Amino acid sequence: MHRIFLLCLLLLADGAFGAEVQPILLWPTIPFIRGQDLCQYQDAYGRSKSENTQALTQNMIGLLREGASSGNAFAIVLAMDELTNKNRALASTGLGMDVVLEGSLKASLDAIYRDINPQQKRVAFFNPLPLIQVVRELHDQKRQGYLDQRYLAGLSGVVWGIYSFSPTCRGDVTVTLHIETKEGVTHNFQGQGTPETVMQGMAGQVFEYFQRTRFPSKVKYGNGFVELLGAPGSPISHATSPENAEKSCEKLQGRLPTAEEYIFLSSLGDWSGGVTLRHEFWAMANGMVMAPDLPNPSPVRKAEEIRVNEYHFYCVQ
Repeated sequence: MHRIFLLCLLLLADGAFGAEVQPILLWPTIPFIRGQDLCQYQDAYGRSKSENTQALTQNMIGLLREGASSGNAFAIVLAMDELTNKNRALASTGLGMDVVLEGSLKASLDAIYRDINPQQKRVAFFNPLPLIQVVRELHDQKRQGYLDQRYLAGLSGVVWGIYSFSPTCRGDVTVTLHIETKEGVTHNFQGQGTPETVMQGMAGQVFEYFQRTRFPSKVKYGNGFVELLGAPGSPISHATSPENAEKSCEKLQGRLPTAEEYIFLSSLGDWSGGVTLRHEFWAMANGMVMAPDLPNPSPVRKAEEIRVNEYHFYCVQ
């Protein structure tokens, strides 16, 4: 066991890092298109005409019981309904929601990167405009909505979104985010919540999609490289025995990782080109198992000592 961890530390000291992956560079302005107000739609069509009539009638009955005349009761109900519609209209008019959503997404994404701090940042917003032009537009309170053809060379894609007020009528918005690359590939994400928090969850979706290890993944290992091939049908799979996992890797012209490789790739983690071991049992060659939760006397055990129903594995080359 001590030899395993010593070798792992030596490999880290040798500067074994994930292979460079070109980041996705996105235009910093995110246009948001306002969609159908789902709250108003729910108000209009969420109940039948008879249900709306019953609700109106109940309100009037309540006012009549409080001593209001029939004419005044009807006018009060209409005035309350009109005031609600007016307040909603005032809250949803004008500019600014797109700016809130854009700023929240960028800030949330940067916060995730600061907290996790992966070796490589694989998605970022890139502004190719001269800095003096950016300052002028900010001074004039303008958004960078115009993208000149000459600035496209340094970008990988653009982001745009659709937002609408959610049917809960409690101040939430439903947001759909689209990331389109120059190659024509579109990545879509969706979330719902208050305007100041909805983009936090979407930033997590974007981070996980672009930052998580993608197979095949080649990383520097000692004086050479090791390539993570994944498993048949999925990046990480499971088998009923280490022998079956070994046979699956042979079909991919690969092999199961050694204990040292499992430990090293786990130290890289899911966000820097490796795979975290987590609290699972990992298949090795010759019927052996990597059991990180059983470190004493060694995390490397025979399958007979473990006796579980499935063993996780991925293949390397």
